Amino acid sequence: QVQLVESGGGLVQAGGYLRLSCAPSGRTFSMYGMGWFRQAPGKEREFVAAISGSGRYTNYADSVKGRFTISRDNAKNTVYLQMNSLKPEDTAVYYCAASISGIDWRSSFYEYWGQGTQVTVSS
Repeated sequence: QVQLVESGGGLVQAGGYLRLSCAPSGRTFSMYGMGWFRQAPGKEREFVAAISGSGRYTNYADSVKGRFTISRDNAKNTVYLQMNSLKPEDTAVYYCAASISGIDWRSSFYEYWGQGTQVTVSS
């Protein structure tokens, strides 16, 4: 069982930045592919970014390419989402997810989910 805890959300003005963190429990963190998803009010949950267990492979949604960066520190059991040049349309609850099978853009691929952290970008 993997428990995920997100942190780092908040309120920021358009053009600003935030860094989200996700700290899974367990000592086999490096075996899991990690993903970030988000869900805005009235919308379906959507893929944001993912990173392989080793950190060698990453994948991003087109809407965040060039603005967001996913990374991980396996020694600290933490995955990060650096979000720059934030836009009001980035406003959502952001979720961290983990999968023993690797990474994918589909939410159904991931077995474990955090509770989410709110990101609000004001115009």
